[in-house]
Amino acid sequence: MVIYLSLDLEQNIQYVKGVGPAKALLLNKLGIYTLKDLMEYYPRVYEDRTKLKSISEFLNGEQVLFTAVVSAPIHVQRIRKNLSIYTTLVSDDTGVCKMTWYNQTYLKTKLIEGEKYLFYGKADLKHGRPNIESAQIYNLEDLPKIQGIYPIYPLTAGITQNYLFKLENLVYDSNILIEDIFSNEFRKKYELAEINYAMRNVHFPSSFNAINVARNRIIFEELFLFQIALMSIKNSGIGVKKTTVFKDVDVTPFLKLLPFELTNAQKNVVEEIKHDLSSDKVMNRLVQGDVGSGKTMVAALAMYMAVKNGYQASMMAPTTILANQHFDELSKYFEKLGINTAIITSSTTKKTKKEIVDKLKNNEINILIGTHSLIEDDIEFNNLGLVITDEQHRFGVKQRMKLSSKGQTVETLVMTATPIPRTLAIILYGDLDISIIDEMPPGRSPVITAVRDESSEDKINNFLKSQINEGRQIYIVCPLVEENEELDLNSVQTLFEKYKNDTFKEYSVEFLHGKMKNKEKDEIMQRFKENKINILISTTVIEVGISIPNATVMVIENADRFGLAALHQLRGRVGRGKYQSYCILKSSNRSVNARERLKIMEKSNSGFDIAQKDLELRGPGDFFGIRQSGMPEFKLANLLTDATILKKSQEAAKELVTKDKNLELEENKKIKEALFKKFGEQLTNIAT
Repeated sequence: MVIYLSLDLEQNIQYVKGVGPAKALLLNKLGIYTLKDLMEYYPRVYEDRTKLKSISEFLNGEQVLFTAVVSAPIHVQRIRKNLSIYTTLVSDDTGVCKMTWYNQTYLKTKLIEGEKYLFYGKADLKHGRPNIESAQIYNLEDLPKIQGIYPIYPLTAGITQNYLFKLENLVYDSNILIEDIFSNEFRKKYELAEINYAMRNVHFPSSFNAINVARNRIIFEELFLFQIALMSIKNSGIGVKKTTVFKDVDVTPFLKLLPFELTNAQKNVVEEIKHDLSSDKVMNRLVQGDVGSGKTMVAALAMYMAVKNGYQASMMAPTTILANQHFDELSKYFEKLGINTAIITSSTTKKTKKEIVDKLKNNEINILIGTHSLIEDDIEFNNLGLVITDEQHRFGVKQRMKLSSKGQTVETLVMTATPIPRTLAIILYGDLDISIIDEMPPGRSPVITAVRDESSEDKINNFLKSQINEGRQIYIVCPLVEENEELDLNSVQTLFEKYKNDTFKEYSVEFLHGKMKNKEKDEIMQRFKENKINILISTTVIEVGISIPNATVMVIENADRFGLAALHQLRGRVGRGKYQSYCILKSSNRSVNARERLKIMEKSNSGFDIAQKDLELRGPGDFFGIRQSGMPEFKLANLLTDATILKKSQEAAKELVTKDKNLELEENKKIKEALFKKFGEQLTNIAT
């Protein structure tokens, strides 16, 4: 019988031995807030430290673990204010090695001449005698823990590998045992290791095979729970009788008002929506399409069909300015067709809001457009039949469902300009059917994209001035709001001061960032729209923004700091009008990988091609930035490289839910508990 130790895994990391308030704040940056977070903070890669070498066995460029005596005093050479070089000699029975460290003031007291230590570092034999720079230093008694396969963790400033390694040791030395959520039979069926074996061997592996077995188990569990959560959301409408009844609608009157013809891709998606609306299953459809591919018109046709069937429709956008843009664009068409449209945002006055809500209840308003304000409790519809959310990745499942709950069985359409490879989209949006608009309207010129470094600064600035002199406007995007001493990046505020007071002092320069109040941001964007601002310096807050046909140049500072998909989204802010548009990606990063990534942007204007490349190069962990896009935050799983485990976990999840829909059987109790702990209120189809 296994006895599980009573330990509070939710204990604040600050109170773990060797942490304290200051270190806790640094660990928080790594996402480590509790003891459980520490246990689930997994190594990125592993170093092979299984063999203890003598100095004479060193090979050039090899990482070596060895013991040696400090055989010379520590010599300190102060090069300049922030650079001191510390050197000494160490020796064993076979030879001598020169050791070098930079700015390590503690070494004068750490290393004592004549004492023996354990070292690990990269050997350099180019200049005759072996030399090792920035070696890690351990006491001899650390050898049993250091020798073997050594985990390497992602770090932040102030947290070292040694420190994290010691913390993990502290936890696992206390012999914590976690209760496994899977039964012996389940583990045997899917060839899974027991959880405590997996957790210990992912941090302190006995062999490389043990790492694979451990990772397989942990990844399987992450993906398995996620799949069950998705199935819960997708199946939430099963067994619920659909109350909306849609008859086929002739959309010709709406199409006649448009100054263009729909693309074939748009027509196909409209047909898919028609089919959904007339079926006996409630529509839950995701429409993906590049910026400018015409998603809004597809949404407008869906709303037209809803209204013509006697229902109200609602459209939720992530920002006030985008909601206003949708309202301005769509109301001019709907007004001509006798369809009443209104808008509610955070800037709507109480009096106006009350008037709109009263009309909404009385069915005097057919279509309501707005922001998050739409999900507030006082917004009541008379007969809501269709809900549309724009830029799906800006809203959580719960927000989407709250808006849908304002009707009985509401049809749902979600739209995103964030291009995601179809295979990944099926996983991320497992609760939705997927439509893709992969065709741009005729006549749109591709944005000319160029990668440039600091040597082109003057040329770029002259080009920007020539564009402004022709009447055009410029976006400049930075990765930071304020200057960061640790990162050599251009910040919004620094660049604004420089451009306003020096480089572009004869022009109107303004800045925008996410820390500003919504009202202030909206006012600046409105002035930019009215061409009262020549250059707008911003963070990625403009990624989902208003359409400015007159803005023809997008300059992205430190472009290597962004994912390709994010760069493509930003680039989509220009090229909206009749003028040729440009995107300049500025980067001083000399690494081959960084240059290759940015060159992809020069070659392609297809968001889906770029998204696929981004996924291949960076992996899903960095794809768009997890927290921004609503992607699942896996601790270890990688949706690209762990496809085999994903397939296996999907099959297991389907089989389990088929047999035990609400996870009521005794052997599934632990799975159910883990599921609710991880996904909570998002589970709509599994009874608590």
